[in-house]
Amino acid sequence: MVKHIVLFKLKNDISGAEKLAVMNQFKKAIEALPATISVIRSIEVGLNMNPAETWDIALYSEFDSLDDVKLYAAHPDHVVAAKLLADVKESRSCVDYEY
Repeated sequence: MVKHIVLFKLKNDISGAEKLAVMNQFKKAIEALPATISVIRSIEVGLNMNPAETWDIALYSEFDSLDDVKLYAAHPDHVVAAKLLADVKESRSCVDYEY
């Protein structure tokens, strides 16, 4: 099994209301993906509630293999969800590990 963890930092120059709206849209889109991407074993998106921390969004998911992570990443529905952050994302960090 592979855990796929991604952290996103959004740009500071967007308003708090816009940031929250985009974060919620992203959460809803990602958490809907198991209905169309069968290789997802578990997925959740957390929205940071602590303004003293760096990252705004945490994505946690589980897959059977790294090949399944790659299939998920390239899936058209995932690509659409990822584009929700394209204009507001400052940075991204990712870790994939076996457990």
